[in-house]
Amino acid sequence: MLFKIGFLKVSIIDVLDIALVSYIFYKIYDFIRGSMAARMVAGLLSILVLSVIADSLNMSGSSWIFSNLKTVWVIAFVIIFQPEFRRLLIYIGQNPVIRKIVRVATPRFIEEVKNTLVDLSKKNFGALIVLLRDTGIKSIIETGIQVQAQVSKPLLMSIFNPRSPLHDGAVVIQGDVILAAKCQLPLTQNPKLDPTYGMRHRAALGLSEQTDAIVLVVSEETGMISIAENGVLSRGLTEENLNKRLEEAFSVKPTKKKTFADFMNWGEQV
Repeated sequence: MLFKIGFLKVSIIDVLDIALVSYIFYKIYDFIRGSMAARMVAGLLSILVLSVIADSLNMSGSSWIFSNLKTVWVIAFVIIFQPEFRRLLIYIGQNPVIRKIVRVATPRFIEEVKNTLVDLSKKNFGALIVLLRDTGIKSIIETGIQVQAQVSKPLLMSIFNPRSPLHDGAVVIQGDVILAAKCQLPLTQNPKLDPTYGMRHRAALGLSEQTDAIVLVVSEETGMISIAENGVLSRGLTEENLNKRLEEAFSVKPTKKKTFADFMNWGEQV
């Protein structure tokens, strides 16, 4: 026991427990701060406060409504915050300690995208590229022109050529496939955003706030490369920084291909 407060005995384990819980709540707050999830949390807390006030004032009608909402509270919470839960799990999985334990391999399309962005940056060609992960964006893909072609540097360069009719809007990529071009992305509604951000940067932030996608931007004015992830925009990326961020986001655990001998050995074990 370290010390005693009244009848409460405080030990080292209690202090560590409080510190751990405080750290977890701080990281969750830092994770959702400034995003759409923060506004939804504020809305849910407002409903909770109103339910407490209604109960204390014996407002039977309001209390009945809030008591019925409580029966579906957990299910609604999971459904509403599904994208945030997914982003949180991905955020945890990208922890350097975890990544050292799990060895990963880099997908081939990353090299094509990286080389394209570097060349676009040198030519000051504006670009907006969405790299999908788990969250689907079917409604956004439908706003563009269907492409359904393998990712390649020549194709991406031709799309973002200023003379191309597809250069405005975003290119959406899933794995090794370019799904669509000239897609319209939702703009961020963050009132604290730097006023120097252009429409491409605002669109990149807007989508990254609502999904777990990685959104890449090349500024038409400066040629600067930026990346938006989890509602945070990182600007002025070098080729090395860009390659590292993409590898961290899309590296997968390598799997050994099954051979005929493996199946024969599996049969003997059974």
